[in-house]
Amino acid sequence: MSSASHHRLTPLTALLLTVPPLLWAGNAVVGRLVRALVSPLTLNFVRWVIAFVLLLPLAAWVLRRGSPLWAHWRNYALLGLLGIGLYNAFQYLALQTSTPINVTLVGSSLPLWMLAVGTLCFGARASRRTVGGALLSMLGVLLVLSRGEWQQLLALRLVPGDLYMIAGTIAWAFYSWLLARTHEPANVRSDWAAFLMAQLVFGLAWSAALAAGEWTLTDAHIDLGWPLVAALLFIGIGPAVLAYRCWGTGVQRAGPQAASIFMNLTPLFAAVLSAAFLGEAPHWYHGAAFVLIVGGIVVSSRR
Repeated sequence: MSSASHHRLTPLTALLLTVPPLLWAGNAVVGRLVRALVSPLTLNFVRWVIAFVLLLPLAAWVLRRGSPLWAHWRNYALLGLLGIGLYNAFQYLALQTSTPINVTLVGSSLPLWMLAVGTLCFGARASRRTVGGALLSMLGVLLVLSRGEWQQLLALRLVPGDLYMIAGTIAWAFYSWLLARTHEPANVRSDWAAFLMAQLVFGLAWSAALAAGEWTLTDAHIDLGWPLVAALLFIGIGPAVLAYRCWGTGVQRAGPQAASIFMNLTPLFAAVLSAAFLGEAPHWYHGAAFVLIVGGIVVSSRR
């Protein structure tokens, strides 16, 4: 089978790649909805506890003593820190002061940060087209950060949430590069549940440490009730496990470049869900930014 025929975008594959952005947008909206009920780092920790429990029946073997996880623990500890500990913690912190539309649009600047991190830290070469596309995407992000008023950029008053989300996106760029560069045992990498579990073991420890810090240093809180329990179950099952499963399969079928375009549906879904559940209607600059970001990615990914 040639690689061209192997990577085909069938309707089923498109569906598999559409589910995760929808769930991730839902994650942002729910994170915003429950911000008064639970502190952000605690929310991140509980989310991964739920995911851990769900994955146990599928991937408990990874935790056994002779498993390849322990031989490669440094890799997984780093992946767990960046992808599970930091990225999601930053996102929930961002949602304290920023809207889901803003947070997801800033997050969709990922290809730009991937380019920067790859060039500066991993010696990757970037073509002119890639750089041009990245600049287009960056324009889109600047449009969101300035709330559609360019003169605002001169007196840029970013809400803390915007900065948190930029930090989170940079963490995810490092995570993605490490993911591409590390060579794990095949039996872990080929089994999505085992691979997520290997990162989760450490990610859970990191997010526990962050949550402990939150309870020590701030007036952290958790108001358990049905609204919060329902929200926690949604983000623990949907965005954490189900989205990961669909995304992994979709990327294998369509290839990473085609898949990365689907990531940009997240802010679009976030805009629709925010209007429905939070009464936060999108503005013209969100639409314009979306066009710039997707345009940039299309330009940079063309051969």
